[in-house]
Amino acid sequence: MEEFVVYILYSERFNKNYTGFTSNLIERFKSHNYLGTKRFTLKFRPWAVIHVEFFNSKSEAIKREKYFKTGTGRQFIQNLIQIYSWQDLYPPRRTRVQLPSSLQNKKHH
Repeated sequence: MEEFVVYILYSERFNKNYTGFTSNLIERFKSHNYLGTKRFTLKFRPWAVIHVEFFNSKSEAIKREKYFKTGTGRQFIQNLIQIYSWQDLYPPRRTRVQLPSSLQNKKHH
């Protein structure tokens, strides 16, 4: 059974968002960020995926995509963007991994 994904992209550089649906999120994301040569998403690259929802039918996905384009849906997206922006201000901590001494200074072949 084919699965459908409603996704929201955000261009922090241009403060723009884009909502769409697809049955192949990875390829669609590549198209928006790298492969596409026309349309709205080309002008505002790079894009980050800030929200996804999965559906069993195309009609359900289309209905949800249309919701995100209403006033209430746009407010939901603005709230997501605020959360996304806060994460940029306070990124998760990165910890340094220490290799065991038995693996240090060994040459890799």
